[in-house]
Amino acid sequence: MAPSANGQTVGRRLPVESAFTRVEDARHRLPRLFGRRDLVVLGLGVMIGSGIFSLSGKEAATVAGPAVILSFLIAALVCVLAAACYAELSSTIPVSGSAYTFSYVTFGEMWAWLVGWALVLELVTAAAIVARVWSAYFLATLDGFGVTLPHSLAQFFGPDAKVNLVAPLLLLLLTAMIVTGTKLSSRVLTVVVAAKVAVILLVVIIGATHINWANYHPFIPMRRAAQATASPTLLSWIVDSSFGTFGVMGIFTAASSIVFAFIGFDLIATASEDARNPRKTVPQGMLLGVGAVTILYVAMAVVLVGLRPYGQLGGPAPVSEAMDSVGIGWAADVVNLGALLALMTVIMVVLIAQSRVLFNMGRDGLLPKSLGRVSRVYSSPARAASAAGVAAVILTLYPNVIDLEELLVIGALFCFAFCAVGVLRLRRTEPNLERGFRVPMVPLVPLLSLGATLWLMLNLKTSTWWMFIVWMVFGLAVYGLYGRWHSRLANEESWDFEIGDTDPGSGGLQAIRPTDSDTSELRAIRTPPKPTRGKHMRN
Repeated sequence: MAPSANGQTVGRRLPVESAFTRVEDARHRLPRLFGRRDLVVLGLGVMIGSGIFSLSGKEAATVAGPAVILSFLIAALVCVLAAACYAELSSTIPVSGSAYTFSYVTFGEMWAWLVGWALVLELVTAAAIVARVWSAYFLATLDGFGVTLPHSLAQFFGPDAKVNLVAPLLLLLLTAMIVTGTKLSSRVLTVVVAAKVAVILLVVIIGATHINWANYHPFIPMRRAAQATASPTLLSWIVDSSFGTFGVMGIFTAASSIVFAFIGFDLIATASEDARNPRKTVPQGMLLGVGAVTILYVAMAVVLVGLRPYGQLGGPAPVSEAMDSVGIGWAADVVNLGALLALMTVIMVVLIAQSRVLFNMGRDGLLPKSLGRVSRVYSSPARAASAAGVAAVILTLYPNVIDLEELLVIGALFCFAFCAVGVLRLRRTEPNLERGFRVPMVPLVPLLSLGATLWLMLNLKTSTWWMFIVWMVFGLAVYGLYGRWHSRLANEESWDFEIGDTDPGSGGLQAIRPTDSDTSELRAIRTPPKPTRGKHMRN
């Protein structure tokens, strides 16, 4: 049995002090580059992507009809509640790793592994899917500028192509940029996000003048029976009744998928080690980012549904196709260019977030320790970034990867649920820890977040649940065979003797060591509880 710092094995928890000292006392620290504005821009850079340019049309055409507007509002509400929970946890434990690190401190190692494994699923799937969507807009952009590819070549560009050559090449290019430490500077990223927002505002303003109000009727189409080959949702399977598509239940079914459009605020938490004053800036970046994209998404959904009958919005590039259908093809070309830019930054931020998750899991010993090293040549977690990129490339080669959209949603919702419970648990176990942000109305808000998250998970397809269960069972096997025995927390005493971790060429892990004076930038700060009036009088 592996030794453990606290006498446990599977249930061992990472002490909150260790979560900080592993960052501040190690040679593998990441440079602190991001301020509040940079984090907001980072969130907008990843959230404004395929959700607004592709998902809205698909869900309107096949699931919800014009009521997809309500689906966006429901998904936004769920994400606002989840963002509040993430904000408190990230302000309490402002280190990279997001929900994985929060769970390690709050619940224990095995639960942290499951959350981290779900994050890996979410981010790899997101990168692969968005790369495929990018290839569709790339082809549409070429057509808009009069460049028609021969069929023998165009067949390798589509999102549903059996062999897609564009998406893997794009992923390899962006992975190389991340591995070598090439990042968009704060100023350039701000310009890119501003351009994306300008494109959306252009669509909303120009498109609003071409709205056909008849396209909003019926706002909630009549419920339709599910196709014989369609996978039922988990809720309909439990109650032994098929809800089909459209109708009121179609709104919630679409909302479960539309959560994909908002995924990105949680990725800001993975950049906590890269942020300045993370106790304040990370929560602010999350909440401001979710609020901004909610306004943009709802406005886009209102205009998109008004431009074209909802049944015609299921194409590979619904926004540009809708603009072209009302005779403003020049705007469609602008939309395609904006979408290319938007989706490219989405992939880059997702890959960066994935590298941070793998970096932390490697640093903790749950994955090979080589993933937890920072290259001194590039000042980036190069090996973790390479692993993230290769995994995304392999998955994007799967012809039906677009159909796995719900798989990344269930991974994100799984993490949302743990963060909601984590707020309640940490309030009870560590009530005196400094919190840069506190969720209001506890326990009501975390319980509402948990309930809304579970409800959306029930509205995901049973096929999605089966794939998720298989993935998590496989993850448990990996943990049982490797992570449990190589955990840094279980082998703290012997960690200092790992000579390979001190390789001067790649940076490495360094054991926690006590110091006489605390000079770290981050530390677990506890404030004594305020005495009640009765106790004060007695004293």
